[in-house]
Amino acid sequence: MAQLTVRRLSRQIIDGLKQRAAANGRSAEAEHREILRHTLLPAEGTFAERARAMRQRLASCIDSTDTIRADRDRDTLP
Repeated sequence: MAQLTVRRLSRQIIDGLKQRAAANGRSAEAEHREILRHTLLPAEGTFAERARAMRQRLASCIDSTDTIRADRDRDTLP
């Protein structure tokens, strides 16, 4: 396997990596590998599993439906 060296990381990035690794029960190196794998490799699992995961990630986002409707209604009213 190849090795990758990442230089000039801020202390904040390193601390964040270590905290995330500890929360996931992994070493910082294993967490780094997982972040790269998750980011760069094609999604695994069925479409339904990937859709479910995406819905969970987006659940905390703001729902803009009401804002869009209000803008649409404002623009179409005489």
